[in-house]
Amino acid sequence: MLSVSVAILVIALPGLVTGLAVGLRGWALAGLAPLLSYAIGGLTGPWTAALGWSFTPVTYAVSTAVFAAIAYGVRKLTLRRLPPEPEPGLWARNGHLCVVACLLFASAVGFYATVRGLGTIGALPQGFDAVYHGNAVRYIADTGDGSLFGTSHVNWYGDAAPVFYPNAYHLLAAMTYRLSGASIPATLDANTVLLPGLLALSLVTLVREFRGRAVLAGAVALTAVAPVMGVYESMDRGPLLPFALGVTLTPLAAVALRRYLERVAPDTGLVLVLAAVGLLCVHSSTLFGGLLFAGPLLVQRWLSSWRRIGRDLLALLPIAVASLLVAWLQLFGALGLASGDVPYYGWPSEWRASTALGALLGFQHYEAHPQVWLSVALFLGIVFFARAGALRWIGLTAAVTGLAYMAVASSNAPLVMALSRPWWDDPYRFFSMAAIPLCVLAAHGLASTQAWLRDRLPARVPAAAVAVVVLLGFVLLSNGLYFRSNGARVAQGYQGAQRVTPGEETAMVELGRLAAPGEWAMNDRFDGTAWTYALSGVRTVAGHFDETLLPKDALLLAARFRDYPTDPAVRAAVRRLNIHWVILGKPSTQPGKPYQPGLIGLAGEPFLREAYRNSDAVIYRLVS
Repeated sequence: MLSVSVAILVIALPGLVTGLAVGLRGWALAGLAPLLSYAIGGLTGPWTAALGWSFTPVTYAVSTAVFAAIAYGVRKLTLRRLPPEPEPGLWARNGHLCVVACLLFASAVGFYATVRGLGTIGALPQGFDAVYHGNAVRYIADTGDGSLFGTSHVNWYGDAAPVFYPNAYHLLAAMTYRLSGASIPATLDANTVLLPGLLALSLVTLVREFRGRAVLAGAVALTAVAPVMGVYESMDRGPLLPFALGVTLTPLAAVALRRYLERVAPDTGLVLVLAAVGLLCVHSSTLFGGLLFAGPLLVQRWLSSWRRIGRDLLALLPIAVASLLVAWLQLFGALGLASGDVPYYGWPSEWRASTALGALLGFQHYEAHPQVWLSVALFLGIVFFARAGALRWIGLTAAVTGLAYMAVASSNAPLVMALSRPWWDDPYRFFSMAAIPLCVLAAHGLASTQAWLRDRLPARVPAAAVAVVVLLGFVLLSNGLYFRSNGARVAQGYQGAQRVTPGEETAMVELGRLAAPGEWAMNDRFDGTAWTYALSGVRTVAGHFDETLLPKDALLLAARFRDYPTDPAVRAAVRRLNIHWVILGKPSTQPGKPYQPGLIGLAGEPFLREAYRNSDAVIYRLVS
């Protein structure tokens, strides 16, 4: 649990300090703090790398002080000309306390469901993407390289072109790793278990900003952690950790945008810039997701008064310019990736559009059963939609993201493929994005039901009691917000089919004890040993399961390493990479790929001496 506590401090504290300095208070401060922290870390890492400095806890602390000082100065400059923005009213003290109680309960349920799926904090994720994130966090912690291309060097080194990857998630996770002393898997898991609570906090902040009732805020905390396709599917598949983090922070785009447009000023403008840049730093697609989420807000504003269009666009122009200047490293990196040599194939369509619509309305992707009580709440939210007030735009957000999911799930048309490229044409990602506004509509259904009952029951029945009955009834009917089925989904990515076995994990840790600093190991790309660097600090020839655009030395050794005694080219590559070890895990189950050709039949070779063996893995030392 130490890693979880440190992760909370790393994610929350810099944003809280900066938010306080710029004038944020209350729920806005609490909700926006994580996004501000990711903006601070996500900007500091690449810029310090460009200056030749290392990204360390000290760097992160100093940059926090710099951002807070800038925020404080901007706030003071603003207050000389404008009064502070009024805090939204509406909630009484008891309302705040009840919302906090719902938020804490929902976060605890989401935490428990996730840990139930993990098995334990420190469990190794088994998916394709996880090894990149684990090695990336270790790379930043070991080298201090916070650049946008640095994390890819674990797999794309030498003559291979490094790959751009937005790295705010990895930068802050690297700080958690260094400060907590936990393992890389425990560091990743510490961030993962916080995701449901972060989503609930973001949606509560959204409701508060748009003057929703406390009952709606409490309801949205509960509905946020209930749907399996919200964040739990992303934990199972990949896991898509930066994307899942981005999903939890996406609603804050609308919060920052509204605060700025309601009071156009330097301080609210700074918050909007940091929010937009923070989304971009977490993941390139997250900024686009934020636009899909916040764009309908502009539509509602402009439909209510067309005169706002020119004023709003003029007010947003300096925000766009400032964001471009601040985050040009991330923007040009993303554009370079889109136009580079990395292939883009997309994902095959899943089913017909009508089936995709049914999946959305049933909160059921590939699960055995729909999450019926969420569907009932969503139906009520649609029935009472006219009561949504300032949050009516969320219906358009739900329609846009839902239609986007239906298009991606049912079509591989070139236009669909082109428009969905920021999300790699992945139906899972679009389903996750669509789940967020659907959660808000479901919460609106619960809150409106409470209001409908309150107005029809005798006056002596307290409104608070009606709210307790409705919300508690939803929790009970949904079997504790579906924590069992959600945990079971997460478990498929951690306790299901194992790409990395416990024996392989033990051997990789053992290699860290055997190898001297700077020594590399030859390994197979298709067993679990791509995790070696994350678990032991020993670099390997294959640092990812990905076979795309690999270094020439990696291709040569994968094909001919066993010819080391007689092949000068192999010997030269071994010297270049300073290879002293070989680690082989349990052979891959992929047809025709037990090991790569150059690693078949190494047992008994005179140039290798066995140094360690268990039932799933073996380590050899190169002796000649």
